[in-house]
Amino acid sequence: MITVYIAIGSNLNHPVQQTQHAIEALKTLPQSQFMQASSLYSSTPMGPQDQPNYINAVVEIKTDLSPLELLNCTQSIELEHGRVRKDERWGPRTLDLDIILYGQQTIDNERLTVPHYGMKQREFVLYPLAEIAPELQLPDGVSLQSVLATVPRNGLSIWRD
Repeated sequence: MITVYIAIGSNLNHPVQQTQHAIEALKTLPQSQFMQASSLYSSTPMGPQDQPNYINAVVEIKTDLSPLELLNCTQSIELEHGRVRKDERWGPRTLDLDIILYGQQTIDNERLTVPHYGMKQREFVLYPLAEIAPELQLPDGVSLQSVLATVPRNGLSIWRD
């Protein structure tokens, strides 16, 4: 089985519940074993600032699904949670599931880029990832800790109700 990390983000339609439901849905993926989830984090929007803050998390799974089979599953979960794909980049969304790492593989095709193209700049991915995989080495040989040292928190905090 391949170790995979999936980032979760939501800022619409009760984002805490959206994130929690996404974690539960990821626990039921076929041919996969759910390993762990980070805490929930609150983050400011990356794009337009006239939208609500996000709730983010990262989960670790082990899977026998191919990368594109896993992508199909995560997109199906997004749709079940009301995700509407628009042309607006970094706009608000009910649920966003991104495969950020698929083992040590590098994947670049029309549907999927892994490692996720923006993960090294996104505190809302890096800090939750470091919570559950602090010793992780990225596919390019760089340690997660060395990347984390260059990315400020930008107000990222563990969510508390």
